[in-house]
Amino acid sequence: MPQKSATKRAGGGRLDTKARKEQLLRLGLELFGSRSYDEVSIDDIAAAAGISKGLLYHYFPTKRTFYVEALRVAATELKRRTDLDPALPPLTRLAESLRAYLSYVEEHAVSYVGLFRGGLGVDQKVCAIVEATRAAMLNRFLRGVGVKKAPPALLHALRGWLGFVEAASLHWAEHRDLERESLVEMLVVAAGAALEAARRVDPRVRLPIELGRADTALPPRRGLPPGV
Repeated sequence: MPQKSATKRAGGGRLDTKARKEQLLRLGLELFGSRSYDEVSIDDIAAAAGISKGLLYHYFPTKRTFYVEALRVAATELKRRTDLDPALPPLTRLAESLRAYLSYVEEHAVSYVGLFRGGLGVDQKVCAIVEATRAAMLNRFLRGVGVKKAPPALLHALRGWLGFVEAASLHWAEHRDLERESLVEMLVVAAGAALEAARRVDPRVRLPIELGRADTALPPRRGLPPGV
């Protein structure tokens, strides 16, 4: 008998295909957020979801497909959390965005490591998700400071700074040997240093002065919006 493509909700009714897939991917984030890719089996996922392995394969033909889609959800959530009010002053918005970023890392350490280090090794689809996440954050930064066309020196500086953020966050996720607020301050100061380096190479680089003075103008912590 063929598997049904919808299953009952706990309170009655049925989940359609889209809702069921979303539910399974949220479950996947929880599983991959506590264990590595190799430690999670299809049997584990099906058992945690309370469905048969055959039904799981109906939605996701392979464990790799399931994992990649779960990482896509993780990347979407990371971008959502760090997309703060554009009306905030640039330095304040940068600090708050980094606080939100590290809050996500703290809550989903294994998923974050999987996203930026790759539980599948060098996988084209995983790499594409990571690059799209980086591009979104870079473009958001540029829009936030009013830059429509960034000169090469600025792009190099910001890409390098994003690499620094990721490497520092990966280390922090695994070791937790530094207070989160201290890491935020370090990353903000590093952003100011990267921008100053770009300005020295190319005088066309013009950004809000407060970002260039990040080492002396770090704003105090503000209240984060709900869900951050």
